[in-house]
Amino acid sequence: LSNDEKTAIEILILIHLVSNQAIGDALADLLLVEVALYALNWDISKWNSIYNDRPSCLTKLKVKDRTAFKTTDAEQTCVEPKGIQDKINEICSKFKDSRSFVRPSGTEDCVRVYAEATTQNDADEVNLLVRRAVYDLGNGVGDKP
Repeated sequence: LSNDEKTAIEILILIHLVSNQAIGDALADLLLVEVALYALNWDISKWNSIYNDRPSCLTKLKVKDRTAFKTTDAEQTCVEPKGIQDKINEICSKFKDSRSFVRPSGTEDCVRVYAEATTQNDADEVNLLVRRAVYDLGNGVGDKP
């Protein structure tokens, strides 16, 4: 390994010692951002300029049993009830660069539906279509969206 590669490995090990992904330590995260900005010779304006917020829509849908909804992949894939993820994938395939997640609420008797796309109209439409699919396949309660 070159000296630069050895230094990079040492830095990654130090970052691991400072940060804790399990608890999301905001102060450690702030310090790591400061170190990264210094190393890149960037200011906060430069850092902010690389981020573009994607249009999104977050809603909730009442269901008969939120515990019937199981997710994996950091809550990005709905594995139960069967068929819901396939329907989400089908819906998203019709909208450019879109994605959608369904997960059970931790506090309410409902599921959360998140969608994002290249335009706000598309994000809203994906969210609506996913809510309708979840209502049909996941025992929605009340008026159908």
